[in-house]
Amino acid sequence: MRKKIVCLILGITLMGAALAGCGNEDATSATSASSTTSATSATSATSQSEGESGTQTTETEGEAVPGESIQTNGGEVISLASLEHQDATSDTVVYFTSDISPEAMVAAYDALGTGLTGENIAVKLSTGEPPASNYLDPDLIVDLVQQVKGTIVENNTAYGGQRSGTAMHYQVAEDHGFTDIADFVVLDEDGSTSLPVKGGTQLTENLVGAHFPEYDGYLVLSHFKGHAMAGFGGAIKNISIGMASQEGKCLIHTAGESHTSPWGGEQDPFTESMAEAGKSVVDALDGNILYVSVMNHLSIDCDCDGNPAEPDMHDIGILASTDPVALDQACVDLVYASQDDTESLIDRMESRNAVHVLEHGEDIGLGSRTYQMVSIDG
Repeated sequence: MRKKIVCLILGITLMGAALAGCGNEDATSATSASSTTSATSATSATSQSEGESGTQTTETEGEAVPGESIQTNGGEVISLASLEHQDATSDTVVYFTSDISPEAMVAAYDALGTGLTGENIAVKLSTGEPPASNYLDPDLIVDLVQQVKGTIVENNTAYGGQRSGTAMHYQVAEDHGFTDIADFVVLDEDGSTSLPVKGGTQLTENLVGAHFPEYDGYLVLSHFKGHAMAGFGGAIKNISIGMASQEGKCLIHTAGESHTSPWGGEQDPFTESMAEAGKSVVDALDGNILYVSVMNHLSIDCDCDGNPAEPDMHDIGILASTDPVALDQACVDLVYASQDDTESLIDRMESRNAVHVLEHGEDIGLGSRTYQMVSIDG
């Protein structure tokens, strides 16, 4: 009971700070909505189209040894042995490149060696809350989106902000440049559809946008970063809260208790609900879903926060996998293994027991926490 009260106070406090609305990747960063301009968002978005780092790079500490270490975008060399869940014998592969560029996005996707099947492919991402969130820059993703002939899709927020209504959300997508590179659809503009949750402990159904079933396969492009409620946001967050309709977001945040309010849920049941909702999406697609995550602009705040904290860490790179649990675990492991200024991001994750979503995800068969990291650099 005490835990539930603490979570309720946290939710009310964050909501009261400013009902800006957490987009598809947050429920409590409902902090800062204000008017947006294309110029502002173009400056503050993840502008990596030429491979620039979002922060000043560190001096390279030696060179990576193939099969033994990787070198990050910021120049740091990280030993594969220091990644807690990395196992060279694992059949689950996470591909890595330190390059953050349009070409690297395509290379990471191609490294998976399997394409999405079907004629109608959706690209799920966060459109980002105005005015200055760290959403993925359209210039960074354009080549990959057009290679798969994808339609960019999102869902409306449940917590206020400039993406809580369909018309406003389409405007934000245009302002942020997404409609310049592909068609864009708000999946829940016509309400929800229910997906069954198999083997869950918190949810029996997951409510996604009504237009979700119209696509044969999904390419999930995620910006890895911190998150006010989940601790971190990555691939699992993108296919759970991110894929949920407004009603579905409330259901996940309250572990099935409410269809109308996202506030007051307990922490571990919330993250368990995220994993269960994510698995329902993967099950519905029969595995026709692939994941690419970008580790740059590593703020403690997610892309639904219109004024996120400045990152303390340097950029790391791009990762890709067929397994969302392994992909998120690899991102988490890289943060812990880095000798960079990781304290704020690690504190954000640990204070929310963020790894529990990975633990539960593995338990219910969403994926594996153990992975083999393979560098595609040089």
